Order: sequence, then C-alpha cells, then structure tokens
Amino acid sequence: MISSLFDLSHILMQNFRYDGLNRLFLKTFIGENIVSGPNLTTWNPEDEKFWESEGKSIANRNLWISIPSLLCGFAVWLYWSIITVQMLNLGFPFAKSQLFSLMAIAGLTGATLRIPSTFFIRPCGGRNTIFYTTGLLILPALGAGIALQDMNTPLWVFQCLALLSGFGGGNFASSMSNISFFYPKKVQGMALGLNAGLGNFGVTTMQILVPLVMTFGMFGGKPMTLVKSSGSLIGKIPAGELSYIHNAGFIWVPFLIVLTVLGFLLMNNLKVKAVSPDVGSTASAVGKMTGLLLIGFATAAFGLWLLLKIGISKWIVLPIVIAATVFLMRLLPGEIGDSLKRQYKIFNEKHTWVMTVIYTMTFGSFIGFSAAFPLSIKVIFGFKHVAIAGGGFDHSMVNPNGPSALAYAWLGPFVGALIRPVGGWISDRVGGALVTQICSVVMVACSFGAAHYMVLAYGSETPEQYFMPFFIIFIILFTATGVGNGSTFRTIAMIFNEEQRGPVLGWTSAVAAYGAFIIPKVFGEQIKATTPQYALYGFAVFYALCAIINWWYYLGPKADHKNP
Repeated sequence: MISSLFDLSHILMQNFRYDGLNRLFLKTFIGENIVSGPNLTTWNPEDEKFWESEGKSIANRNLWISIPSLLCGFAVWLYWSIITVQMLNLGFPFAKSQLFSLMAIAGLTGATLRIPSTFFIRPCGGRNTIFYTTGLLILPALGAGIALQDMNTPLWVFQCLALLSGFGGGNFASSMSNISFFYPKKVQGMALGLNAGLGNFGVTTMQILVPLVMTFGMFGGKPMTLVKSSGSLIGKIPAGELSYIHNAGFIWVPFLIVLTVLGFLLMNNLKVKAVSPDVGSTASAVGKMTGLLLIGFATAAFGLWLLLKIGISKWIVLPIVIAATVFLMRLLPGEIGDSLKRQYKIFNEKHTWVMTVIYTMTFGSFIGFSAAFPLSIKVIFGFKHVAIAGGGFDHSMVNPNGPSALAYAWLGPFVGALIRPVGGWISDRVGGALVTQICSVVMVACSFGAAHYMVLAYGSETPEQYFMPFFIIFIILFTATGVGNGSTFRTIAMIFNEEQRGPVLGWTSAVAAYGAFIIPKVFGEQIKATTPQYALYGFAVFYALCAIINWWYYLGPKADHKNP
C-alpha cells in the first residue's frame, strides 16, 4: 500500500497538469474553486472586495487542509512521550534516562528542522511544501509500528526513528509561514491561532488516541504483556493485560496518506512577488526541500553526537546546532541561495530576536511540558519515595495508588491548544503585548506553585495526595502558554511587513521548538539528581525575564511598538 502511494505520488508529480481534462475532473468531483490551478498569480487579501469575493474561500480551503496535516505532524513528533511510558510499563530493557532521551532526540531534531522549514515557502510554494512534508511523516510512523513489535529492538533503532519523527516538528514553521500569507491583518491572530491551536491538538489527539489503540488489535502483530499497570482515557489497565504498542505508529499512516493526496490536489502556491514569485515545478520544489532538510538532519545529528556521546553541555550544543544550520544554508548556491539571503534580512531586525525570546516562553513551554508531562507524572507520582537510612530516598518502589499518566497527561495540551485561538481573538481586540504580559506573570506563579507540590510528592511515600493540586496548577500553566501563543502571533503580525511576517513566524517557532528538547532533558536530569523542582525554578526565572523584555519593548513608556 505504501509503495503504491509513492508510485502514485511520483506519477502525479511527473505528469499532473491542470489541463482541460484535469480541470473537468476536479470541477466535477471536488468543486468549482479549485479549477484555477495550484499556482495563484493574483493575491491581495487586504483588498476587501477581493477577499470577500474569492480570497476568503481559497484561504479557508488551504487552512482546513493545513490544520489536520499539522495535527498529524505534532502527533508523530511527540508520540514518544506516550510510547516511552508504555515501553516502561511493558518492561523494555532500557533505563528511564534512556527513554527520556528518545523524546529529547525527537525534540532537538524537530526544532532544528524548523530552521530550514522556515524558508521553504518563498522558493518552494505553500502547496508543494505541505503535501511533501506531510508525506514524509509516513516514514517514522511506519517505522515505529514495525520496531515496537519486538522488545529486543536495539536502542539505536528507536533513536533513529525519534530522529525521523523530527519531520513533524519541522512542519510547524512552514505551515505557519504559509498560512500567514493567505489572510489579511485584521484576522491574522484568529487565522494563525486556528492553524497553530488546532494543529497543536495533535498532541492531545495523540495522547488520547495512542493509549486507546494500544488496547486492541488493529493492524496485526502480536501483543505484549504489561508488567506494570498502564492506563488510557477510560482508566487504569492492570498489569498482566495485553498491549498492542505497535499501533502507536501504524495508526497515523492512513491519515497521512489521505492528507498527502489532499494537499497535492487542493492546496495552492501563491506565485506573487511578496510570497513565492519563482515557484518552479513540483519536482524541483521537492528537490530543494530535501536538500534543506538534509542540512537540518546533519546538524541535529552532530549536536546529538556532541550531547550524548561526547557529553558536552546542552547549553553549548544548542547554539552550535542553530548557528551551523543557518550558516550551511547560507552557503547554498543559485536560486535557493538568493531566496535565503533575501529572507535572512529578518536577522537584521531587532524585534526578530525580541519576539524569539518571548515566543520561546509561550510555545517552548507548551511543547516542552507536553513532551515531559506524561513521563514526569509516572516517575514522580507513580513510585513511592521512601526515606533510607543514612539520608536520601529510594524511588524504585511502584506506587499502586499512583495516578495513571496516560489518563491525565492529555488534559494539559488539550487545554493549551483549545485556548490558543481564543488568545489570538482576544489579542486582536485588546492588543497582543498586554495579553502576553498577563500570561508571563501567571506562568511565573504557576512554576513556583508546581515546584512546591513536586517537592512534597518526591519526598513522600504517598505522593498521590499531592497530585491533584500539582495537576490543577499545571493545567493553569498550560492555559497561560496557549493564550500566550495566540497573543505573540498577533504581535508579530502587527510589527513585521508582509514579506517578513512568514519567515519571522517560522524562525521564532523554530527556536521555541527547542523547548521540546530542553524541558524533557532538564526534567530527566533533575529527576535523576532527585531535585525535579529545580527545573521549574529555572523556568520561573526565565518567564520573569520575558515579562521584563515584553514590557520594555511593547508596553512601557519607551516602547518601540505600543501594545501591538
């Protein structure tokens, strides 16, 4: 089936043209508004007449294909946060720190791939970008389904699959950049909030769907027996029950096949001066994207080697990876190099860097906590913490009264994603910077509150008594990150011009996505050191710094842009 899809895709890329016969087919079976072809040479959403007569319908069609494609991207990128919990429950022969590393690998790779993905739209076109990057997700999803059928699969195989899952993380930058060009400024906050917020539902969808599909056979394969209790949305699953863990990968393949075809047939490239003036053939666009993605994979793999094999600090590795990726892309010759140099002008803008820091606070926290939350619940509340003679605690005894990580963890990302469009809507009316300021203060308070209950739980034989206040505080924290995600998009849309807006959105999201690497890594290190609360103390300090920066540049008496 998969090979047939790729054969079909190859035929389509080589032979598909919007000639008379194809137009008749599309008009008959899909609708009138597609017959203009994939490349739109006229686009002016700020013109009210154009927007109402034809622009809105075209923009909405592209948006509603973009959203589920992005949703699947988030799901494949972050499903390791659930898979690793179940691997622990099934007794896979890996240490907790090794399981945390899988999510960290996916996080670092996904964030790094966002850097080249930021610049896809101008040389490659939005339609070409979305259908190709969505199709690439089939590789890690199919691979995970195969590898998880054997408990003896070596760690390096899972690490390679986590690396490939980074495709899903990279897709956010290109998706947001693409959608920003379709809508007028008056609805930028709402449109980007919908794409990002409903796309972020990939985290929640994955955290609900994956535990459920692991409970019954769907795609063949032999089940495994739980050695520790597990759970899903419907409650706890006791040890001794069967688990079809490989379904966690296979479940996404049919959705991705459909979305890849829909993206190819129904989305558009905006072949206008400010967006993608030099879009060539689909095959050439695929070649350009493949080359840029290979650069991202190379620098991410180098960073992971420095981090995991050499032992260099993550705070040194991340700047090296980011700088190397940007530098190598700059060396590319020809048309793609010229396009990148034009887009690289965003780095000369002070507010590109200011908004990168602020967006890291909101989206970086959302994606990082989404990745770390399930395994953190399992480790902190799923085990008893028994004092031992001579000081210290034994953290190895299973807590039979502990909450099910898989039953609760989905609620945080669900609330954060659900509230994101609301944050954009509110910011369109009262100003993005004001909303961001309120969110940053809430995040500081929640970080200290969650750390307090984490200290109590990690020093108790009955940690479950502290779970509910800890959980409620984290829900509030997720809410603040979601609202802040929407408000920062509004600010970027108001500060930057039409040509810069997309690349800036992509770049800020690229750097912020390293939260999916940093936060699980920091939590893993601090849990190993038996001081998990220190992670949240550090995050609180960063949020306070962001509040100061946001006030100085966008709210205070010397603000460069007043509450954009």
